Amino acid sequence: MGMALKNSSKSQPIGVIGVGSFGTSIANMLAEKNEVLVYSRKQEVVDEINTLHSASGKPLNPKIQATFSPEKLCSACGVLFFMIPSAAFLEVTRTFAPFLHPYHLVIHGTKGLVVQLSDGEELATVAQLRRNQILTMSEVIIQETLAVRVGCLAGPNISKELTDGQPAATVIASKYNEVIHEGQRLLRSEKFQVYGNSDIIGVELSGVLKNIIAIAAGALAGLGLGENAKGLLISRGIVEMAHLSKALGGTASSVIGLAGIGDLVTTCNSSDSRNFTVGYRLAKGESLPQILEDLEEVAEGVNTIRIVDAFLKTAGIRAPITENLHRVLFEDLSIEEALQFLMKYPFSVDIDFV
Repeated sequence: MGMALKNSSKSQPIGVIGVGSFGTSIANMLAEKNEVLVYSRKQEVVDEINTLHSASGKPLNPKIQATFSPEKLCSACGVLFFMIPSAAFLEVTRTFAPFLHPYHLVIHGTKGLVVQLSDGEELATVAQLRRNQILTMSEVIIQETLAVRVGCLAGPNISKELTDGQPAATVIASKYNEVIHEGQRLLRSEKFQVYGNSDIIGVELSGVLKNIIAIAAGALAGLGLGENAKGLLISRGIVEMAHLSKALGGTASSVIGLAGIGDLVTTCNSSDSRNFTVGYRLAKGESLPQILEDLEEVAEGVNTIRIVDAFLKTAGIRAPITENLHRVLFEDLSIEEALQFLMKYPFSVDIDFV
């Protein structure tokens, strides 16, 4: 059955799991060329999509159908896009695991990390993490399911702009060329360019690590500092991202690409970014719990700072931006002091990773 399905993939609908803002944008882009079947675990969202062609009030292409059955989605679709917030990623992957097979092609669009802790441990109290306790989202899919051909979608993809049809680009990264080519075939359009990259871990890490720098950029803006300071932060941020990516098993070169610099510059200038907003409001004197309470979706950078800071302790490397933000968020360093520290940090070499 697997082979027959695989060969007839041209006529199959494309599956999209998750109908948040990014999932909705991607589903609409896919629906320009294909039938699309989306998954939501809420019956009322499924009904809304199938009857009103909208998801939580956002318009959807009428060619998009919805289901809340993982089994139905997996048997109907050979190509699946996982567009899920990182906090729910592990749970949703496990929900789909019984129905995923090696013939499925899975591309995710989630920027985040999953941490494997022993029973009873909580991330908030863990001081040290080894690399094998930290999973990128593609590693989660490979560990939890039978899927083999896995890719990720990353880059400066602000959903609101994609929905408005503004020009944009993305990277599809995978060890498998076939995944990259299929992703390009499905998503490329006049207004949307899709690049390929074989370093999936480096691309995933770029999308994760840039959220740390985005929080710092928001803090700079909140303190009323100008473009020179932002230029300094972004260039030092790229160096830090490159070192961290290498330490975590990616390459430095992906950090210089669309998923790294491309996404970083976009996020560091965007008040639409949740991570930027966290930094901005911290600098205006609000507390972290206050800020997090207001945000509809979690600002991923807050978790990432916790995870990377705990990883630094076992990796024996320094990452001054991450370390100082950790002290601001979870200890009692003021944002002004953190900034003073970063301005004086003894970097003597401009670039040391290329």
